[in-house]
Amino acid sequence: MSQNFNLYSQYYDLLYKDKDYLAETDYLVNLINKYGSSGKKIIELGSGTGKHANLLAGKGYYVLGIERSAEMVEIANQIKKDGINFQIADITNFKTELSFDIALSLFHVISYLINTDQLIKTFENVNSCLNKEGLFIFDVWHSTAVNFQRPEKRTKILKGENIEVTRNATPIIYPELNIVEVNYDISVKNLKNASHNFFQEQHPMRHFSKQEIELLAYATGFEIIHNEEFLSGAVPSQQTWGVCYILRKI
Repeated sequence: MSQNFNLYSQYYDLLYKDKDYLAETDYLVNLINKYGSSGKKIIELGSGTGKHANLLAGKGYYVLGIERSAEMVEIANQIKKDGINFQIADITNFKTELSFDIALSLFHVISYLINTDQLIKTFENVNSCLNKEGLFIFDVWHSTAVNFQRPEKRTKILKGENIEVTRNATPIIYPELNIVEVNYDISVKNLKNASHNFFQEQHPMRHFSKQEIELLAYATGFEIIHNEEFLSGAVPSQQTWGVCYILRKI
């Protein structure tokens, strides 16, 4: 993962203010209970600005968030509740002396690991810090839907109290690699003085079939116990962009 979020971490919450973090947290807690973990210690890979961590802490969980963006961790630390800690680290090589009952990685963080070596190192890292039969829950881009729908250019415009953000996303598809490179052109307008800031970013995203996840799980000491469309719980299909996987440590 490169320094993808450094330039616009201060605009992150505005860009994703339409995400229903409460519904997502309730969904995750239901999965945790359904698939048999009564533990309360969670490690979250790619914890961002701490929205999920705060909601999980409110439900009685201890959360260690791993996030490589110092800017995001700074934001997260300003609002964190008791029972939460954040560590600035790369999810491919983080170190912790703690052990956990559940590992979470949300909002397609695993899809940012476009190199197979990165994937294996991350899954091995997660395995090493999970208790026996611990759960690893994450969502990724779904190859079936990516290949069927084909990513298209999109524009997202959001207005806050002081700024307006316009983000144009232009995808470049690499079918042999199962990678979509999303190129962002971002404009931030200051609504008080009408000044503009412009910057560009590249976000290469890997998409996965169930067979790939099965092989990855087998190679790193996990087994797949379930997969479904993230949040809805539907069976994955050509219309399913994000699939949630629940793995158990063997």
